[in-house]
Amino acid sequence: MARRVFDLADDDVDAYPLLNSLVVPRPIAWVSTLDAEGRGNLAPHSFFSVASADPPALMFTSVGEKDTLRNVRATGEFVVSIASADLLDLVNDSSAPFEPGVDEAGELGIALAASEMVAPPRVADSPASLECRLLEVVPVGSSAVVIGQVLAVTVDDAALDGDHPMMDELRPLSRLGRNEWGRPPEVFALDRPRTTDDVRRSRS
Repeated sequence: MARRVFDLADDDVDAYPLLNSLVVPRPIAWVSTLDAEGRGNLAPHSFFSVASADPPALMFTSVGEKDTLRNVRATGEFVVSIASADLLDLVNDSSAPFEPGVDEAGELGIALAASEMVAPPRVADSPASLECRLLEVVPVGSSAVVIGQVLAVTVDDAALDGDHPMMDELRPLSRLGRNEWGRPPEVFALDRPRTTDDVRRSRS
């Protein structure tokens, strides 16, 4: 089978759209922050993942110097709200290049609610949020990886089965390549093998 090779050392090759199209689907961190004057900012970031289980921490990447990054550096706090399918248009609209100091939530009519342990608010209609304190900003070329310790998690009662957040209630969006998005995925259960013998038995 023929395969094209993209040499990322070649000046004519743009790595960004290749990475965006191949590292998929990517969950969306809908990040709310406050600047040093207390003005709000809300923006989606699709380079987002768990960074650590102990301490509980997550990370997202700011591609370039953006308001979110400046605010996190200034205040040391941020909140990630789950970008659910019902909020698609608002999540997308909040990615517009608003001027620094402009509160996207206010401009777009996005309802906010007070957080439990940090100053930045959460998105009221999001089914879950993660409240974070900054641990570290790691520069990576023209980007910066923001790592935050999760202090509190809030989940709507309707989205819980006991202590377990349910995918069919969270309905998370994802980002793909170009202008492509992903709606909530098909979900199935598959137990991980506990031992190598489990793998051998499953193949016998």
